[in-house]
Amino acid sequence: MRKDIVILGGGPAGLLTAATAKKNFPDKSVLLIRKEEVGMVPCGIPYIFSTIGNVEGDILGLDNFKKLGVEFLFEEVLDVDFSSKKVKTASGKEIEYDKLVLALGSKPIIPRIEGIDLEGIFPVSKYKDDLEKIFSYLKESKKVVIVGGGFIGVEVGDEIRKQGKDVTIVEALDHLLPTAFDPEFGELLEKNLAEKGVKIFTNRKVTKFVGSGKVEKVVLEDGGELEADIALISIGYRPNVDLVKDKGIRIGEGGGIWVDEYMRTSIPDVFAVGDCAEHRCFFTRRPSKLMLASIATFEARIAGTNLYGLKVFRRNKGTLGIFSTSIEGLTLATAGMIEKVVKEEGFEYIVGEATGIDRHPGTIPDKSQVKVKLIFSKVSLHLLGGQIAGGKSVGEMINILAMALQTGATANDLFTLQIGTHPLLTAPPTAYPIISAAENALMKVKC
Repeated sequence: MRKDIVILGGGPAGLLTAATAKKNFPDKSVLLIRKEEVGMVPCGIPYIFSTIGNVEGDILGLDNFKKLGVEFLFEEVLDVDFSSKKVKTASGKEIEYDKLVLALGSKPIIPRIEGIDLEGIFPVSKYKDDLEKIFSYLKESKKVVIVGGGFIGVEVGDEIRKQGKDVTIVEALDHLLPTAFDPEFGELLEKNLAEKGVKIFTNRKVTKFVGSGKVEKVVLEDGGELEADIALISIGYRPNVDLVKDKGIRIGEGGGIWVDEYMRTSIPDVFAVGDCAEHRCFFTRRPSKLMLASIATFEARIAGTNLYGLKVFRRNKGTLGIFSTSIEGLTLATAGMIEKVVKEEGFEYIVGEATGIDRHPGTIPDKSQVKVKLIFSKVSLHLLGGQIAGGKSVGEMINILAMALQTGATANDLFTLQIGTHPLLTAPPTAYPIISAAENALMKVKC
């Protein structure tokens, strides 16, 4: 069998690469190979536990991709031969390709902790069968301990709490969401969750799982013990490069497949996208461990467009961390670098801050308080990062900052930003929080 474009992996990165390739090169055959017939929407996984209420509600459908002409093969790939440009599957099929895209995804990091193999301990996986096991085990569990206070751990914990479970989150660093937000924003989240009954332990590491056949207790490094009927591990993911790491392809410093600005690997006619690819920081060009569906799909559009000939204006200039999360009444969002990272990288900077509301007048029923923190280069006043807390409007406000970062906007640009407003939809034009935070930074410069 021969196909023009073969894509290994069928998560968001692989699927969107396939769609983009088919749109740009309609005469080329596109085959996507993955082991699982049914895939999940990764960002929706936490919500299967309450908001959606079942695993099936988070399935990522394939009909739209098939309508474009993308072909699918649901088999495990056992080998890739870059020299002969062939892929071999578990059933013995050999598929020859012209262009190959590696969209192999990532694997949960499993810590080396005593007792990790006890029954009732699960990594938060992205696969349907694994999620169904967790979903089923939770039905008979009351006390839930989540190891890891990043986005997945926090969102899963909050959703399980809605089932009436006793939820505890353990985070090794000093606040929740420690790599994405500065402490004052993490503390807002901790207060929100604590008010809802979630127990939070920060600056604590898990040293042991204890139980007779199945987990019964989680032991912390200070000797504290937490009762547990189930423990979920969510301390991050690592690039899945097992299939190709010994095939002569270049692996980057962070463990992902090295790629250039057009998502090309070190092997001719082979591209890599998503979690398996090496990401580099937008500002410093150092390796970045960010793994987001938004990053994966951004890279997929670049790779799918550049498979046959480079299009200069569609290239990866570096990875911007753009996150958001919503925990019943509180939305947090961030783009670019947080203050802690700016300090560590040695930038001279100033901070602009503002608070306000996201409706006008303030008597509008669904208004929310909004807090904005912007970080600018002290000399050039270019935006380096921003964080916003508030209601659901924050989920779109952060994209203003994302665009500002990508276009090199300054504090002056944001202060003079022309915006559209409406009483039922936005903050007031007289006190738009992003503009007010930029003004606050400019006032500090004048002083």
